[in-house]
Amino acid sequence: MTSYADTKETTWVADKPVNLTIHMHFRDKWVWDDNWPVAKEIFRLTNVKLHGTANKASTNSQEQFNLMMAAGELPDIVAGNDLKDKFIRYGMEGAFIPLNPLIEKYAPHLSAFFNSHPDVKRAITAPDGNIYYIPYVPDGQVSRGYFIRQDWLDKLGLQMPQTVEELYSVLKAFKEQDPNGNGKPDEIPFLNRDPEEVFRLVNFWGARSTGSNTWMDFYVEDGKIKHPFAESAFRDGIKQVGIWYKEGLIDPEIFTRKARSREQLFGSNQGGMTHDWFASTALFNGALSKSVPGFKLVPMPPPINRLGQRWEEDARQIPRPDGWAISALNKDPVSTIKLFDFYFSPKGRILSNFGTEGVTYTMKEGKPVFMDSILSSDKPVNNQMYDIGAQIPLGYWMDYNYEKQWTNAIALKGIEMYTQGKYVLPQFPGVNMTPAEREIYDKYWSDIKTYMFEMSQSWVMGTQDPEKTWDEYQRQLKKRGFDQVLTLVQQAYDRQYKK
Repeated sequence: MTSYADTKETTWVADKPVNLTIHMHFRDKWVWDDNWPVAKEIFRLTNVKLHGTANKASTNSQEQFNLMMAAGELPDIVAGNDLKDKFIRYGMEGAFIPLNPLIEKYAPHLSAFFNSHPDVKRAITAPDGNIYYIPYVPDGQVSRGYFIRQDWLDKLGLQMPQTVEELYSVLKAFKEQDPNGNGKPDEIPFLNRDPEEVFRLVNFWGARSTGSNTWMDFYVEDGKIKHPFAESAFRDGIKQVGIWYKEGLIDPEIFTRKARSREQLFGSNQGGMTHDWFASTALFNGALSKSVPGFKLVPMPPPINRLGQRWEEDARQIPRPDGWAISALNKDPVSTIKLFDFYFSPKGRILSNFGTEGVTYTMKEGKPVFMDSILSSDKPVNNQMYDIGAQIPLGYWMDYNYEKQWTNAIALKGIEMYTQGKYVLPQFPGVNMTPAEREIYDKYWSDIKTYMFEMSQSWVMGTQDPEKTWDEYQRQLKKRGFDQVLTLVQQAYDRQYKK
């Protein structure tokens, strides 16, 4: 292997080695490790060595960020997941430097990317017109979709449901006709590991439950910001969801079973249908082939709703609220922005997506291909990448081919179905707020969102009637500051996207 001290490469950002500190604590588990193979390869390719400063013993990434900011002892670079709002807030306060002039002068790959992806540039631009962080940008569109037990359909002599009415009949049959053949009424027709997914079923009656990959998010209709949980269509839809729940078509423990629902209910041959990520959900076919004979879980198109449309609300969030920023204490911002730019270069994109050549991938016909040792491992590929410093939430551009290589044929067929069918709805890109707007938003929104969730849960479970309580629900939203929040989100959206 080439020595790290070898002669200068075209990707080097400086003739002499550059040492930079980085705080990176992400997803409550991982911390930047100077000894990652990817970290060492960064040094070899760029002549920049990054030294991690985050507390490896901590299990709370946001807490670590807050403690660092409170102490005021910022490293050269700060990185991690779900930091967009904080990067912008503290950037406008002077803790992170504006990147616009540096990008224009020293970052040709970033400049080219933003020129070809103006939507991403708008999404990360602060209210003062500056860019304070470089985001993680996913690739592809389709993320989640509906899956149903084909083996159960076959056993009961049923066709793939195409409409909501047909789906209702299928789920009723799953509940009442013993498709698992154990003589017990223990089937769970619809299950999900995310409680919020039960609210998404209002889509079947022409209502929205979110506007993006984020649960309970705003959405845009004809340029106007709306929140789905405040619309009368949601009231009508959630009433129907409550009927399905009462009839036993929805997991009675959907609000409590959570993370292991798929493993528990598919593994015990009780689950019939779900809505989840294509890549991971399709893997149950292989994982359960021995324990559940004949198990066959296949993608199904969204059922035609009462508006005559097939809707898929969920899509990859582009960009993610993850990335990295340059602190105001950084003494070499030019080398740092060049490092950020490297990640958007061809070599940097391969490194950030696939790891190190000869260790995790090889080049075939000019493209990186994961080695068999990676693809055949019992450990998920994404976790293998995290462990070496690839696919981590700093500023980089995902290559969907990374995921496609470990996505099985069943999932790929489903993704193709959703892509060709154009089922995915437009996504709300999010807004960046001024300090005054953020103050109002933070004052009201958390309480409003909690109230929306709790009321919707009660409507699903039947402890309250959405029609009888809707007027009081609207009064409570108004009392809790919903109108102020809606106004400021509209104001921020107009400023950011309607220029």
